[in-house]
Amino acid sequence: MSVKVRFAPSPTGKLHVGNVRTALVNWLFAKGQGGAFVLRIDDTDLVRSTQESEDNIEIDLKWLGLTWDERYNQSKRFDRYEEAAAKLKADGRLYPCYETADELDRRRKVQLSRGLPPIYDRAALSLTDAEKAALEAEGRRPHWRFKLEGKRVAWEDLARGHAEVDTASMSDPVLIREDGLFLYTLPSVVDDIDMEISHIIRGEDHVTNTGAQIEIFEALGARVPGFAHMPLLVGADGTALSKRLGSLAIMDMRADGYEPIAITSHLGKIGTSDNLEVAASLQELGEAFAFSKMGRSPARYDTADLDRLNAQAVHAIDYAAAQPRLEALGVDLGEAFWNTVKDNLSKFGDVVEMAKIVTGPVTPVIEDAAFAAAALELLPETIDADAWSAWISAVKDKTGAKGKGLFMPLRLILTGQAHGPDMAAMIPLIGRERMIQRLKGETA
Repeated sequence: MSVKVRFAPSPTGKLHVGNVRTALVNWLFAKGQGGAFVLRIDDTDLVRSTQESEDNIEIDLKWLGLTWDERYNQSKRFDRYEEAAAKLKADGRLYPCYETADELDRRRKVQLSRGLPPIYDRAALSLTDAEKAALEAEGRRPHWRFKLEGKRVAWEDLARGHAEVDTASMSDPVLIREDGLFLYTLPSVVDDIDMEISHIIRGEDHVTNTGAQIEIFEALGARVPGFAHMPLLVGADGTALSKRLGSLAIMDMRADGYEPIAITSHLGKIGTSDNLEVAASLQELGEAFAFSKMGRSPARYDTADLDRLNAQAVHAIDYAAAQPRLEALGVDLGEAFWNTVKDNLSKFGDVVEMAKIVTGPVTPVIEDAAFAAAALELLPETIDADAWSAWISAVKDKTGAKGKGLFMPLRLILTGQAHGPDMAAMIPLIGRERMIQRLKGETA
């Protein structure tokens, strides 16, 4: 059986790291198996779904490299959901219920007070046609529940191993609301059938839903796909990440200067036995992916790890790849400049500040005017790759300074910073004229 997976986001807001981890694992699994990745926009909620959110989902996925082989909108498939609902109604598996939310809530509280599980008691199944007509005459409209078989549903989960759900312990799920809106479950199953999805890969919070969905697959006479339920993401401190996902939107991370391969490497490797290092490419990440490497504990999402991987990704960029981006930032100072500064960058955009060290203006930090004057007097006529070594040797002999007391004052004078790239490589880029000006204490 060929592998075919899907990612089905709702276009009701920004795509965040939780969404993207699901998309990524689906993509990695499919590509590692030579299979297909489907993007399916879950826009059945016509009120909350927006075109802007849908467009942004595509932009984010393409930026991350998670391109798709097929694409669908659920809002264009309502006729298929109606057909499936009609079949389930005809087979007695989808039945109308007229209770209000308040009535259901009171009923659950009574069940709990009696020590009973708060599941739906199927009271609607005993309604006569006359009673249904009377309720509708009051203005009530039914919501529709799927009648579970009340059995143990088992499957071999790619991420969790053997899994079972007892549907007798569950309420019959609502598939259609009283306003006629299809909820997630039925459209998802119908689409998985029609699109021939081979594996459904998602978070472990869907395990219970899987028991009901398998029964719906079977009720519609369809093959049941494989499943994988991943541990959820938590913060670095082990607390739920869900409340902070709004600050972890992909479009915001892109604006903050993160590299796509750093994000995908981080999300693809946390919670697995792989070393948390940046991958050379998405293809390499896919070739290394395996559910057998995934642990059972929640995956810890730590921005400090992401920052480290992002720096690794920037350091690995060669000049040919960097050049268009440098040019766009107006700081393409050549290959020697890029190779000199890149290992000191945390994010690509930091290169703008590095360029200022070369092009100025830099305000020199001079703590000892006599030292600066001596260094200026000894400045070599030719500033090349060997100039730094010869110069500091001469300054050391004249001033007696050594170690940090020799290097740091010169760095502060020439760059205005206490840390930065190798000075032997930097001073040919800065040039003798600017070095003279800065040694004189002039902003240049």
